[in-house]
Amino acid sequence: MRKIPLWQDVFFQYPVNELEVSTGNVALPIFYYDSSVCMAIFMVDLENARSLVMDERLEVVRFRGDQAMVAIAFYEYRLTAIGSYNEVGVAIAVEPKGVVSPRMPLLTMLGPLDKNPMGFHVIDLPVTTDSACAAGREVWGLPKFVTPIEFNLRGNRFLGQVKSPDEECSIISLEGAGTFGLPAPLLDLSLYSVRDGKLLRALVNTRGGCKCMLGGSIRARVDRQSSHPMANRLRQLGLDNAKPRFVMASHRLQLRLNAGAQVPSIETPLPPGELR
Repeated sequence: MRKIPLWQDVFFQYPVNELEVSTGNVALPIFYYDSSVCMAIFMVDLENARSLVMDERLEVVRFRGDQAMVAIAFYEYRLTAIGSYNEVGVAIAVEPKGVVSPRMPLLTMLGPLDKNPMGFHVIDLPVTTDSACAAGREVWGLPKFVTPIEFNLRGNRFLGQVKSPDEECSIISLEGAGTFGLPAPLLDLSLYSVRDGKLLRALVNTRGGCKCMLGGSIRARVDRQSSHPMANRLRQLGLDNAKPRFVMASHRLQLRLNAGAQVPSIETPLPPGELR
């Protein structure tokens, strides 16, 4: 089967707008052509998660047993519109206050983004390049910082590590082997962030498929020597030596990271001419 050149691939045939940031221009949406991912899903105490979502316009999604969902996702971006880099996101499942909460939130995540108010609020997002850091902070208001990140995915086994930018230790490692893997689709995501006081919702469209596995021997470990704020937040969530419920891993990830749209509050007036 003939491989389609990237510039002829319909997945990337989207209108692009350029935005200036401190390190240069960024074209939105940002295209990620060749990437790998290992995303581990954890269930944590609901109140612990709520204490880390500071914006009053967001509500942490309640799962069975007064739990909240937290994702720790390691990415290796080999070819993107803003260069190659690695990234790790720690994010809590949330929804805007006032929406009708889904009865089965886990299944709702598999549905289309246009019908799903659920998303993730990123509380930490280390990256390995200045350009990726500037784009994330200035376009979406994401909590990025620059530091070395290790990514090694071989079959069911993964080793990822975030180094501390100002300490002689790591912040967190994710290591081990998953079990009982099945082919599955990669999740499209909504990201909720705050920039200049505005609540934004950005859509992340993905493709490529993944292997979805049980946690097996995979564990998240927070370095005891680290006093970095990211390490403290991970401890607050109870994620030191935690086992994920399931893990999604792939070497075939492609995605479009779209600009954020402002989420209107209930009090926000409709534009002129809109029906009420």
